[in-house]
Amino acid sequence: MAHSLPFQSLTQVADQLAAGQVSSVELTQAVIDQTQAVEDRVNAFISTDSVDALAQAAAADQRRAVGELLGPLDGVPIALKDVIAVRDQPLTAGSKMLEKFVSPYDATVTTKLKDAGAVLWGRANCDEFAMGSSTENSAFKTTANPYDLSRVPGGSSGGSAAALAAGEAIATLGSDTGGSIRQPAAFCNVVGLKPTYGLISRYGLAAYASSLDQIGSFTRTVEDAAIMLGAIAGHDDRDSTSFKTPIPDYRAALAEKKGPWKLGIPKEYFGEGLDPEVGAAVEKAIAFYREQGCEIKEVSLPHTEYCLSTYYIIATAEASSNLARYDGVRYTHRSADAKTVEDVYFKSRAEGFGAEVKRRIILGTYVLSSGYYDAYYLRAQKVRTLIRQDFLNAYQKVDAVLTPTTPTPAFKIGETADPLAMYLQDIYTVSVNLAGLPGISIPAGFSEAGLPIGLQLIGQPYQEADLLAIANTYDSTHDWNSRLPEL
Repeated sequence: MAHSLPFQSLTQVADQLAAGQVSSVELTQAVIDQTQAVEDRVNAFISTDSVDALAQAAAADQRRAVGELLGPLDGVPIALKDVIAVRDQPLTAGSKMLEKFVSPYDATVTTKLKDAGAVLWGRANCDEFAMGSSTENSAFKTTANPYDLSRVPGGSSGGSAAALAAGEAIATLGSDTGGSIRQPAAFCNVVGLKPTYGLISRYGLAAYASSLDQIGSFTRTVEDAAIMLGAIAGHDDRDSTSFKTPIPDYRAALAEKKGPWKLGIPKEYFGEGLDPEVGAAVEKAIAFYREQGCEIKEVSLPHTEYCLSTYYIIATAEASSNLARYDGVRYTHRSADAKTVEDVYFKSRAEGFGAEVKRRIILGTYVLSSGYYDAYYLRAQKVRTLIRQDFLNAYQKVDAVLTPTTPTPAFKIGETADPLAMYLQDIYTVSVNLAGLPGISIPAGFSEAGLPIGLQLIGQPYQEADLLAIANTYDSTHDWNSRLPEL
């Protein structure tokens, strides 16, 4: 059945816009109406600007009228996680520290979306400074999972995933430092792509852990993900870690690359802690790939057990360094009680940062401190190299690695108060960031309770065209994404 406009895929709405069956203003208004209908329950956005969005949509319709089409994103409403800079729009990063900050410039991905004609709509809620796995760490609101409003949408890009699942945007952008795109995508029954480190510019992204952060997309289908990646990938001189590599036509590659592929199943990812329903859904996907003629091989990633501890040393160390800039002096929250220079620093940071951000800054400062640097940070960097090597060794035998995205379906809001239990949510995703690889989560079924389950595919560096084609083989022949939340 054809879904109402806000629930259609990017590909579908682009086709309708091209055929003149719908205007960008009509499409954008439909998304705004849907947002107004559900947002009081979902809480996906920190801020929206419908006047600005409709003005962008009108401009897209005018371009189309005179034949100046900018591509498949022209006139399509896309929401951005509130860590990505959009000129003259708020940028809070989900923190009281930046509550009143308005971005004076565009991130590179924002510029690329504007160049593609996208209607930039809404600032999606997130865990504060992208630190968390549930979007409960936002200073402003807790986003709910559209499939069960008593549960989390995942994190840290939970607002971006929930907004898409609830029909409040046609596609969204997030950022992924240790699973922050893939985990919420799995919880919210959408496609989440975290590209290879360096493929997409980080200029204009509020930094959390600079050697791990990567911007990526949430979409309804893998084909949509290919369109989004084509629009935002590419080298950028303003990001020193940006990689120079040719950007293929990812969407065209979906039709060209047919497989069959060799897929690796890491034995370390199917042990204790994996929910039986998640395991069963992933086993069904493995069986499907086998039926398609793919060769399924067991592979070993022997340093998997060190991934979480390595990640939380490196990520917190980089966070403590990156977040030093929020000092109450320039553009951040400043304590009204500050009487001295020291007060400005201490009180502003104490008031401006939430508990999880403080926890990570303290951890990071500790592992970087004199006497502990070699024992923790340096050693973690060495283990990180071993983790990457595990994957590169596996890729001698297979084209991609197939795993669960998360150990469980979405958990209840307030259920995981223990930070360590929360960190374990990232068990299958952090390795991808440590190794700098591309990973994608695609919908792979539902639990008995009606909660979405995600399948993760991990590709080789800069081989997104192959990764998307492998994911599309499953995604285009299953219709999990047609099961919408009952809001």
